[in-house]
Amino acid sequence: MHSIDIDEYFSKDIDDRDIISSFNHDLLKKDLYHVNLFTDSELIKLDDLQKIYLRNISELTSEEYLKEIERLAIDLSWKSSQIEGNTYSLLETERLLKEKQTASGKSKDEAVMLLNHKDAIDFIVENPEYLKELSIRRIEDIHSLLTKELAISRNLRHRRVGITGTNYRPLDNEFQIKEAFENMCQLINSKKNIFEKALIALVLISYIQGFMDGNKRTARITSNAILIANRYCPISFRTVDSIDYKKAMLIFYERNNITAFKRIFIDQFEFAVKTYF
Repeated sequence: MHSIDIDEYFSKDIDDRDIISSFNHDLLKKDLYHVNLFTDSELIKLDDLQKIYLRNISELTSEEYLKEIERLAIDLSWKSSQIEGNTYSLLETERLLKEKQTASGKSKDEAVMLLNHKDAIDFIVENPEYLKELSIRRIEDIHSLLTKELAISRNLRHRRVGITGTNYRPLDNEFQIKEAFENMCQLINSKKNIFEKALIALVLISYIQGFMDGNKRTARITSNAILIANRYCPISFRTVDSIDYKKAMLIFYERNNITAFKRIFIDQFEFAVKTYF
């Protein structure tokens, strides 16, 4: 997979970009089965970081480990929500999640979004085996936790959705959406490498857009659930720029190119290992 110059790509107007506008079924049925997403040098780096993580947590008591997980959960709740337009600061998020104190001038939905993130993260930490094997129902369960008390339909959608900022059109047939999710789960479950599993979940749940809203949130928590289920370091995404994240996702939507998103994944895995544990 060749790298794409992000600045050059987005210097073109939305209607001037050369894109794959329709959903690519071959990605789930063929292409991602037969490609190694990470280079040998990238895997060596990730494996070395994972060894550091395992060594570090072996020296922590269970209380110390949970304290670090809570710190990561606050950062992940904040950043994942910020990517979706939430205006809470990190300090305000910490106060909300630790003390249940809402920030003045913010909407109730912003607080609910953050609290839901924390609930979803707590659930995967307390039930680490839950997403070791992916299924539609279990991904829907994560989505339900993330969208609780928000005006968002539960479970896989039955109506058409559009994505702001791109001419990529997600599937609009409910039977094809379900089939795409089934194919995605089968693909991820077939992969042996945990980093590939987590990265594929991160991009494909967003790409399929199986829910009316909350797709990227569900992708980030599901990806982390895969890491936690396999005793790998979870990722907070704390230092990723929200615009860079969205651009990397758009490049996958429009060109089915994962390189920009893969760089984000590697960088954030390294940050998590060195920052929390």
